[in-house]
Amino acid sequence: MTETLDDLRLRLAPMVADNAAFDGWTAKALAATAQQSGTDADIVAYAFDGGALAMIDAWFASIDAALPATLPPEQLHNMRVGQRIGALVEARLALIAPHREALRRAQAVLAMPQNLAHAARLGWRTADTLWRAAGDTATDLNHYSKRATLGAIYAATMLVFVNDESEGWAETRAFLARRLAGVARFEKVKAQLRGNPDMHFNPARFLGRLRYRA
Repeated sequence: MTETLDDLRLRLAPMVADNAAFDGWTAKALAATAQQSGTDADIVAYAFDGGALAMIDAWFASIDAALPATLPPEQLHNMRVGQRIGALVEARLALIAPHREALRRAQAVLAMPQNLAHAARLGWRTADTLWRAAGDTATDLNHYSKRATLGAIYAATMLVFVNDESEGWAETRAFLARRLAGVARFEKVKAQLRGNPDMHFNPARFLGRLRYRA
C-alpha cells in the first residue's frame, strides 16, 4: 500500500522532534530526518512544507495518534471523568518526555505573536482529543467550555513540565492534580446553583426588593 503524505508525516514526526532538540524546528532537522530514515530529502521537505509550524503540528498529531495505544479505553472504563482526564494528560506527558528539549523549542516558536492563533488551534485540538478519549460526547455549550478549560490547564501544565527535574515529574503531576481539583470544585458549585432556584438572579425579584425595602 502506498504511503500517503499524512502517513509519512506521522511516521517521521517523532524523528523530526529528535533532531529539533539539537537543530531547532528548521530545515536542518528535516535534512537529518531524511538521511536517518532513508527518505528522499525533497519528499520530506514537501511533506513538512510550512516550516516550523508544520513540523510542530505534525509532531503533536503523532502524539495524539499514539495516545489510544498508550492508554486504551478499557483502562479508562472504571475511572471517574476527572481521573480519566488526569490519566490521559499524564499519558501524553510520557509520550512527550523523551523530547522535552524539542518541546521547549516548540513552545518558543508557538509563543511568537504571529503564531499565537496557530498555537490556540493546536491547543484546542489537543483538548478535543483528550476529551474524546475520555468518552465525552457533549455537543452543547459544554463541548466548548470543557475544551477551553482543559486547553488552558494543559498549556500551563506543559510550561511546568518542560522545566520539571523532579523524580517522575512529581511537581508537574501535583500541579495538574491541583488544577483539575479546582475545576471539579467549581463544577460542583455550579451544579448546586443550578439545583437551587433561589440562588439564580431574578430581575423581577431584585427590582421588587429595591422598591419595597423591609
